[in-house]
Amino acid sequence: MERAVHDEQLTAQVFLALLLVHLPPGKILMSVDRTTWEHGDSPLNLLVLGAVVHGFTIPLVWVALDHTGNSDTRARMWLVLRLLEALPARRWKGLVADREFIGAEWFRFLRRKGIRRAIRIRKDTVLDELSAGEWFRELQPGQFRMIAERTEVFGELMRVVATRSPAGDLVIIATDFHVWETWQLYKLRWTIESTFGSQKSRGFDLERTGVTDPTRLERLFGLVTMAWLACLRVGVWRHETKPIRVLAHGR
Repeated sequence: MERAVHDEQLTAQVFLALLLVHLPPGKILMSVDRTTWEHGDSPLNLLVLGAVVHGFTIPLVWVALDHTGNSDTRARMWLVLRLLEALPARRWKGLVADREFIGAEWFRFLRRKGIRRAIRIRKDTVLDELSAGEWFRELQPGQFRMIAERTEVFGELMRVVATRSPAGDLVIIATDFHVWETWQLYKLRWTIESTFGSQKSRGFDLERTGVTDPTRLERLFGLVTMAWLACLRVGVWRHETKPIRVLAHGR
């Protein structure tokens, strides 16, 4: 493992080639998010873009950010361009992302690349002179609502749909999909959190690493991803022979 982390031949292109062969045919939903933790005084911050498969997101391309907090637009665009070189936009069903991944330049870039969007926006986002929160202020838990016409979101004409969770949290999504399809796809955004959990505290304990050099950290993340994917494939195979029992609460 130590030699592998230092092996300069293990590039992002190598990992991507090894991972792409595990994707199913047809259009695939993509998800983007960050996973972050600290090692002593060193913050570790990885931006990851991957494919939603089997209830998880398989990481395909990633970059170690050299700062804490949210990713910037350039880093996101660079990651998408890297994946488009190997997986053209016609294979993308769309992209789902949380509130961090907003902005006029980012939204415009995705449209120009032919990538459909379902991205959560903040309550203070202005839509036709009103904040998104004001548009859906009367929405009750479990209800769904859409602004009647496409509206301008960060300079892009998109549908805006919303629901309120049982806990009262308002979820507002700017989307290129129809209303019901938006909710079905956006729910799958959580699959990337499931992947991070399996790679970290619920599985490979990635947070225990002492690797802080960005290039070596990216290489280590690739190795962990390959091992994690092997486990996922075994789990899927076992489920096909002996289905996992669904408990009373539905999980």
